Amino acid sequence: MNNAGLLAFALASAFSGAALYGALVEQPARLALDDRAMLNEWRPSDHRGFILFALLSLLSALAALAGFRDGGDIRWLVGAIMMIASWPYVFFVILPLDARLRAMPQGGDSPDARVLMRDWGLLQWGLGAIGLVSAAVFAWALA
Repeated sequence: MNNAGLLAFALASAFSGAALYGALVEQPARLALDDRAMLNEWRPSDHRGFILFALLSLLSALAALAGFRDGGDIRWLVGAIMMIASWPYVFFVILPLDARLRAMPQGGDSPDARVLMRDWGLLQWGLGAIGLVSAAVFAWALA
């Protein structure tokens, strides 16, 4: 039994679950709010989510690398690379939109706020896909 691989799988699954929860539960609730409340809810949630996703992906990748070291199965290495791929995805795809949302006035309505927030929610699906594919690769290696 590859304990490091099992941990990598669990962490990738948690990453996927968090991303899917955000896309399926938090985002629709957020979009039901008025623009001001929507942005006020998003700001601290986004910061906490950023830390959570970075930590889960890093820990999952490190555990997968340990699984690769222990057994030499290339699937652990592939999964680790996929989990770390969430970092450039966030940096190059999500963070530019984050910056635009953070620049919105806190007290007033902005015509672009809702459109940008909807786009931001669609980008969350990318994190879910990264996590699901990585977890699937880890499950395959465990099987």
